[in-house]
Amino acid sequence: MTEDSSTVLYEVAEGVATLTLNRPGKLNAINSEMARRWADCLERAQADDGVRAILITGAGKGFCSGGDVDRMGGDDAMTPLRVKERLRQGVQRIPETLSRMDKPVICAINGVAAAAGLDLALACDIRFAGASARLGETYSRVGLVPGAGGAWFLPRVVGVARALELFWTGELLDADRALEYGLVSRVLPDDELLSGARAFCERIAKAPPLSVRLIKRALYQGLDTDLATSLDLISSHMTLVRNSDDHAEAVAALREKREGEFHGR
Repeated sequence: MTEDSSTVLYEVAEGVATLTLNRPGKLNAINSEMARRWADCLERAQADDGVRAILITGAGKGFCSGGDVDRMGGDDAMTPLRVKERLRQGVQRIPETLSRMDKPVICAINGVAAAAGLDLALACDIRFAGASARLGETYSRVGLVPGAGGAWFLPRVVGVARALELFWTGELLDADRALEYGLVSRVLPDDELLSGARAFCERIAKAPPLSVRLIKRALYQGLDTDLATSLDLISSHMTLVRNSDDHAEAVAALREKREGEFHGR
């Protein structure tokens, strides 16, 4: 099933919801319509029991070049409060929505991912990059600050010193340096990026979904808690999975040397 939109394409197949940013003539720069649609599609994928994993990529030659430069400088007549509210109700809905999702979200970075484009890639769980990808936090080049969560995500991925380096210089990293910095997990040939990322998502989609989702919850909960609290949370998660149909099916499939069929129960 594929659904067209002027800014984002949404497709579900083999348990994977694919969101394709669709302003290729603008290197998928974010405008208000794209921000709204992007967040709406994420919420839709989270609510759909048939979706086991989410893949986000960009149409054309770039993943996302950040905010639409053509719109910059046009906010002079807006009050500071209105600028703040537009951010909160617009592009910031995307990282907030991603933070609530317990389904795996994979980002396939083709071409440039800059400023808000990189912020939102960092909000995903795992990032793959094409060999020609370029990644950078370029806010300082236009006298702005990271508005889509980058100030929170980037230091958690690469550390504070390296995050400041990337923010202050606005440097674009090639795919190999992005891999070295830990911004991406894998670098694939450009013509294999989408198929490789989709195959990874389909592999996850075949796993017991309750286990997958609770593992994600446990990891992110653990980042903000002490060990005792993390162990207490995981013991509750273990109670749920041990009594699930998926656990029984997984054990049976392992013993019978076959692939399991899981339904998230």
